[in-house]
Amino acid sequence: MTKKAADGVRSTIRDVAARAGVSAATVSRVLGGVYPVSAETRRRVLRAVGELDYVADARAKAVAGAGTPTLAFVLEDITGPSFAHMAHGVEREAHRLGHLCLVCSTEGDVRRELDFVETMRAQRAAAVILVGGAADTAEYRERTRRIADSLASAGSRLVLCGRPPLGPGAPVTVVEYDNEGGAFALVAHVLAQGHRRVLFLGGKPDHTTAVGRESGYTEAHRARGIEVDPALVLHGDFTRDSGHRLLRRALDQGLNFTAVVAATDMVAIGALAALHEAGLDVPGDVSLTGYDDIPFARDLRPALTTVHVPYEELGRLAVRTVLGRSPGGPGEHLLLGTHVVVRDSVAGVGKGSSASR
Repeated sequence: MTKKAADGVRSTIRDVAARAGVSAATVSRVLGGVYPVSAETRRRVLRAVGELDYVADARAKAVAGAGTPTLAFVLEDITGPSFAHMAHGVEREAHRLGHLCLVCSTEGDVRRELDFVETMRAQRAAAVILVGGAADTAEYRERTRRIADSLASAGSRLVLCGRPPLGPGAPVTVVEYDNEGGAFALVAHVLAQGHRRVLFLGGKPDHTTAVGRESGYTEAHRARGIEVDPALVLHGDFTRDSGHRLLRRALDQGLNFTAVVAATDMVAIGALAALHEAGLDVPGDVSLTGYDDIPFARDLRPALTTVHVPYEELGRLAVRTVLGRSPGGPGEHLLLGTHVVVRDSVAGVGKGSSASR
């Protein structure tokens, strides 16, 4: 018998993890038998369980019935304005319906995401909401399908909010917005002002949100019979610094453009700073648009033309939709609309206006 058992002190899952040299989430996976682990890892965990005489805490297993029911909200970056508004919607609706909302910021770490989801499964959270675009790969679909099945087996539900759906039969709820349609309408508005050389400052080329917005940009040109110049499509990420860097690169390369379509409002803010630094007026010399309609887009000078995404309503809808559903039920796919908000940052093309150097 171990010293802990002899002293009458119950071993914890963290004690087992420390003895086996793995994370607490890995111990939970081994004992739950849902997530695949290597034979060696399983052997080490089970040996540690035996040595410590570990017994799973029944309180953790009963948390959903014994205390306040929980919802989990998982996102990559909690500092992003759009995601913050979605989180606000989730939290407010969860509170209204008597649920506690737990938030996890993964910073792009897939292992951290899996560990948090596994913890929520062990605690039988009512639902886990995964937010934000991702690379739509076979590995993503397999991993996310395992998460969905695992949560369903524990009486929980996976919600994909703005993430790639998994296809028919998966026990998930998908809540998203018309990403590509919003970009199409925005670029169509820019082209209607006479612009033909439109610089696109996009995100990562394998990111589904970025792909949708770039596709809307391309399709709007195609609908008007305009061929897109590949040199005018630049890729970065969804940050202010990326917008500033890409716009500076376009100016340094001497690209000829009269309008800039940024993949997010934050990218547009960076681009606006770079244009001002170069002595260019918006919209006198160059028109500029964003995407998301974050609150301070209207406070920029000039106020930013952009696409409004109902992020807070997305969060509320995700909570309202998932609560009360059968955990193992078929998938449900909900789509919210977007619309262009016309402000002061886009003007018609002036004779000879250009941002080329």
